[in-house]
Amino acid sequence: MITLYDYWRSSASYRVRIALNLAGLDWRAVAVDLTDGGQRSKDHLARNPQGLVPVLEIDGHRFTQSLAIIEYLDETRGLGLLPADAPGRARVRALAHAVAMEIHPVCNLRVARFAADHSAGGITMESWMGEFIAPGLAALEKMVDDGDYCYRSSVTLPDLCLVPQLYNARRWGVDLAPLPRLTRIGAHLDTLPAFAAARPEAPK
Repeated sequence: MITLYDYWRSSASYRVRIALNLAGLDWRAVAVDLTDGGQRSKDHLARNPQGLVPVLEIDGHRFTQSLAIIEYLDETRGLGLLPADAPGRARVRALAHAVAMEIHPVCNLRVARFAADHSAGGITMESWMGEFIAPGLAALEKMVDDGDYCYRSSVTLPDLCLVPQLYNARRWGVDLAPLPRLTRIGAHLDTLPAFAAARPEAPK
């Protein structure tokens, strides 16, 4: 059995759920509650010394880091998430990294909580998230293609990063009105079964 250790609102886990659904795999979810410190439990640290989600057990292996997991699924299940040409792969990775390596790390729950808790009331979770999500998405708006996908005419790696980030943006009250390309892409992707079934509110 394929096992995904995740947290329902984790955007990194959300990305992997989409990839698993795209692959048509049968998998089970094991919740790691980030709000009560489940990621710091002895059992979870044995799975991932970083104390992060997701962790995926598949094919007799255990993998961490969402983009590494997604690329493994892409390579072993033929998902077509990376273009065949080197320039295309570089562009697709750059779009994905703009979310996963620029916006996401600074908006990680533990980072935002630390900032808010040590600001003497000057920073709220909402103000911190808005400070970084809004300009990050504004830059991505100028980088993606003007269509229904981030790159060309099919699902690629950055699409799996965009949808969870838009979910987070809405959760934290970020104004998406200035982002017509990203909201159009996100609306289209939300209609695809693999994306819809991966939503935090969707039953597994």
